[in-house]
Amino acid sequence: MSDRGMSARGMSDTGMSDTGMSDKKLSAGEPIHDIAHLGSVELFTPKPEDSLWYFRDILGMETVHTTGNSVYLRGYGDYAASTLKLTAADRAGPGVISWRATSEPALERRAAEIEALGLGIGWTNGDFGRGRSYRFHDPDGHTMEVYFEEQHYEAPDHLKSSLKNLPQKYSGRGVGVRRIDHLALLAKDVEANRTFAQKVLGFQLREQVRFNKGATEIGSWMSPSPVHHQLAYVVDVKGAHGRLHHFSLWVDNREDVLRAADILSENGVFIEAGPAKHNNSQGFYLYTYEPGGNRVEIYSGSYLVFAPDWEPVTWNEEERGTGVYWGGSLPDSFIQYATPDVPGEAEESGEPVADSKSFPVFF
Repeated sequence: MSDRGMSARGMSDTGMSDTGMSDKKLSAGEPIHDIAHLGSVELFTPKPEDSLWYFRDILGMETVHTTGNSVYLRGYGDYAASTLKLTAADRAGPGVISWRATSEPALERRAAEIEALGLGIGWTNGDFGRGRSYRFHDPDGHTMEVYFEEQHYEAPDHLKSSLKNLPQKYSGRGVGVRRIDHLALLAKDVEANRTFAQKVLGFQLREQVRFNKGATEIGSWMSPSPVHHQLAYVVDVKGAHGRLHHFSLWVDNREDVLRAADILSENGVFIEAGPAKHNNSQGFYLYTYEPGGNRVEIYSGSYLVFAPDWEPVTWNEEERGTGVYWGGSLPDSFIQYATPDVPGEAEESGEPVADSKSFPVFF
């Protein structure tokens, strides 16, 4: 991934204007309500058939559309026509991350702000189930877009629910994930990306991890909605750009996460960590790898944030510990592995790569 956008007009070499704004000022300023929620995530996979099996047959998502090298899926509780796009590629990693705007004027406003920073790619005619979008890079190089027009899902007869307020009946297939929840991205400069998400996209900061007496921002968890976080940025210990740590899917309760562990194990799917509980977000989790290599989290139980004057929660090294409130510890792979998988700066120079003992787990 190139350092595109890093020296764009009005940007410092960290990718954001050097405004001197503190986290508190960014959170306390007049809020921007132009982004409604995470709309969809595209995942690249070198094993498209196996990845489809994982999401459709094991996790229970529904296939709704296929075109070219891409398959579109959704959870039974997602209102949109599609929320996950699997695209065949040479290696795993994130494709386009899509955010739904609250209106057409909101879309225009965000596009103008992003364009002014020099991070814009340009307008598209839209993807399956949605209208035009404005595509851009975040300061770290992840590809994102904002759109407004959304096709609501209309279930075929065999998937119609007797509940008029449920887009699709619960099929009971596999894990039965309800909806997409969030994603965590790695970044070389967490502060620059967090500032971009707050100041330009209007996200609210929920929690963060800071080391070295608050001087080093290790991770930040943000959301444009009452959902605890729909986007997290965490430092990339390999010094790379544009990588995905994990994509998260929601189930209704903690028992569903435990049930998911049984289903995944019975089908030979590798479980990296969990089931256990995070201290950050209070979320109950299970981390697994889909066959293409992307890390996927089965998730439930995190708290919602309704306070308009929410004060971000900050954790330090001692408070954060292993990132686990209770349950088994997270393995070194949780820090080292992300997609696309790349050698780190330290590895290329022959230096040892930090493990979880010298670099506390930050999720």
